[in-house]
Amino acid sequence: MTRRDEIECWLTDMDGVLVHENHPIEGAAELLQQWRDEGKPYLVLTNNSIFTPRDLSARLRASGLEVPEEFIWTSALATAAFLKDQMPGGSAFVIGEAGITTALHEAGFIMTETAPDYVVIGETRNYSFEAITKAVRLIGAGSRFIVTNPDATGPSAEGPLPATGAIAAMITKATGKEPYVVGKPNPMMFRSAMNRIGAHSENTGMIGDRMDTDVVAGIEAGLHTILVMTGISDEAEIAKYPFRPDEIIDSVADLLSSAPIESEL
Repeated sequence: MTRRDEIECWLTDMDGVLVHENHPIEGAAELLQQWRDEGKPYLVLTNNSIFTPRDLSARLRASGLEVPEEFIWTSALATAAFLKDQMPGGSAFVIGEAGITTALHEAGFIMTETAPDYVVIGETRNYSFEAITKAVRLIGAGSRFIVTNPDATGPSAEGPLPATGAIAAMITKATGKEPYVVGKPNPMMFRSAMNRIGAHSENTGMIGDRMDTDVVAGIEAGLHTILVMTGISDEAEIAKYPFRPDEIIDSVADLLSSAPIESEL
């Protein structure tokens, strides 16, 4: 089992770990600075595929956290990396926002509604019945079905909103075809992130606030997993699952200790 002082690279979730409702979580800025001072490669991960890394970097900066865009890895970037590896120079019909369309363009993909290699569903606040109908017909005609992340709902001030997973479920019901989902909890997202920074699973740590995505994907990717209690997880939530992270801590502030500790979980 990897000791915390043996970790050379870090992956961390964003919401619930570094920020909460656009406010920095105690210790987040100091931890990011500590990694920079120590020269440790790291990436901030998010399943949100709406925004580009530049957008997210600006959002974090407004919250008081300095994270350059090259240190941000989204499900959109992971999806583009996966598809580029699968079919370089391929084509796609995309339902989504700038995060996924920009990532696919930069990966060399062509956006088309005519016999695309892939139909890619990402997060958007402007789902169109016409676009969903087009996706159903293209998948029925043979296009491969890809989804950036499985989240069924997203938050808003008025309450939950239908998100990528909900739209994908509608398309699955209409086509009878299940999508390949790239984002968490697929460990593929962590592996592509590690490839981005040249990390290896045996000396990489993953910090998250969700058992059902961050922790399980981290375990399956072979990472040292740390669950923080500043997001959605509490003792009752943790008890639901048959697996456990390597460490459970109150917040990322606990990672500022100069004395490394050995996991006891």
